[in-house]
Amino acid sequence: MAGHSKWANIQHRKGRQDEKRGKAWTRVIREIMVAARQGGGDPSANPRLRLAIDKAKAVNLPADTVKRNIDKATGTLEGVSYEEIRYEGYGIGGAAIIVDCMTDNRVRTVAEVRHAFSKHGGNLGTEGSVAFQFKHCGQFFFAPGTSEDKVMEVALDAGAEDVVTGEDGSVEVLCAPGDFEAVKGALEAAGLKPELAEVTMRAENAIDLAGEDAARMQKILDVLEDLDDVQEVYHNANLGE
Repeated sequence: MAGHSKWANIQHRKGRQDEKRGKAWTRVIREIMVAARQGGGDPSANPRLRLAIDKAKAVNLPADTVKRNIDKATGTLEGVSYEEIRYEGYGIGGAAIIVDCMTDNRVRTVAEVRHAFSKHGGNLGTEGSVAFQFKHCGQFFFAPGTSEDKVMEVALDAGAEDVVTGEDGSVEVLCAPGDFEAVKGALEAAGLKPELAEVTMRAENAIDLAGEDAARMQKILDVLEDLDDVQEVYHNANLGE
């Protein structure tokens, strides 16, 4: 995936997330509830919950809201029970798309996801149809101009698997999901603040789309992201400006 295209995609995503702050709260709350239900309500013993709480802080979700939803998930308060579902499909030009959902109604969710794909030129695939094109990993992005040598030294010492420099000077750090917190802590302790830090599904290879095809692909992604039950949308398209 070309470095400049990745950086452009990251900046576009951040802009989209800023526009959808209310939706971000809903997604974070669901993530907190599922993480707490599966791994318990103590963040010190539940890495996934710690990461969800970090996301909550990043979107300014009130602390009492975080606590209330942890209590709901662990049975202290009555609440809705969500299940995680992953859908896979194809967008424009055969671009691969993974859609991670949390839902209290599986029938509703699959109908909405299938409709989003089919109405806008994509196809919902079967389980495993595109997941092999992605790698589950921790990912950090640093803005162009960040010292590659310093990032590499700190990240690799902390257990990162790779450091990749983009054509524009942006720096990407990759690690195993289980090493995410250690790498994140080491980078922050060294004064290195990433523009993006997440456990994600990273595309191994990209498909370049431009013009009308890029616009059509963006439409599919926008519609999927707007669905209430969708938590994350991953894809392997480089969308030309």
